[in-house]
Amino acid sequence: MTVIAVTGGTGFVGTHLLRMATDAGNHVRALARKEQPDDEKVEWIPGALNDQASLDRLAQTADAIIHIAGAIRAPNRSGFAAPNIEGTRNVIEAARKAGVRRFIHISSLTAREPEVSDYGWSKAESEKIVQGSGLDWTIIRPPAVYGPGDRETLELFGMATHRFVILPPTGRTSLIHVEDLCRLMLASIEAPAAIGAVYEPDDGTSNGLSHVAFGKALGRAVDRSVKTLSVPAPIIRLGARIDRLFRKENAKLTPDRARYFCHPDWVVNPDLMPPAHIWAPSIPYETGLTETATWYREQGWLS
Repeated sequence: MTVIAVTGGTGFVGTHLLRMATDAGNHVRALARKEQPDDEKVEWIPGALNDQASLDRLAQTADAIIHIAGAIRAPNRSGFAAPNIEGTRNVIEAARKAGVRRFIHISSLTAREPEVSDYGWSKAESEKIVQGSGLDWTIIRPPAVYGPGDRETLELFGMATHRFVILPPTGRTSLIHVEDLCRLMLASIEAPAAIGAVYEPDDGTSNGLSHVAFGKALGRAVDRSVKTLSVPAPIIRLGARIDRLFRKENAKLTPDRARYFCHPDWVVNPDLMPPAHIWAPSIPYETGLTETATWYREQGWLS
């Protein structure tokens, strides 16, 4: 039985990872900032990325660490640096103390364009720390992740139910279903070929989807014929300032997110796809989006 230590286990991706890891017979130890319901399959470790003692407890006797936790929104660059850079450094320090060699780091496709956003910069810096750690690391850069439980794309599905989807300027993006991403994390642990690799996985759609094609796919997922509107970058940036004005720290469209939303190319590099003997995607976007929409409706999240 493999003992896997996980940061970010209470989030969207982490929740799926914990379920899939325990279903596969692994023992999972997961970091949590808040008290969690008792779970006989998961050992919860109270703590945070800035609490070295809790990270040390998390890493004890682990065979591998999967580091997912971090900030996707912050008011400024330092707000990203603390969790995404220093937090990564702290988790690596805990791994070293505990003698854990295998380290799976969940980065972001934005890391390859660090000049575009503070978030991307922080993920790129975290990758440098991992690559210089001396551990047996694997870096995974997911593109847009979606699936049941995801509140980040819920608003797009909601727009599609009203037959009108507002999108960033002209561009292309890759997608990956959360369960495919989690399968890659788990497969990487036991794959010697994954050590020292940087992976950019997706759902197998060559050259991704145009933003308009993605909007149309959302419509099909909710059984609607939709119209799409590609909004110019200046208007999206203005919208971000307005969102921050009204929702303050709860704003979803921050100026930083507006910058990377407006970047025209978030398609994975096919040369960085994981080799087929380690992993291959199993959920095409048409299937995944439809199943996600069904889940939202079953939970009452979507009309």
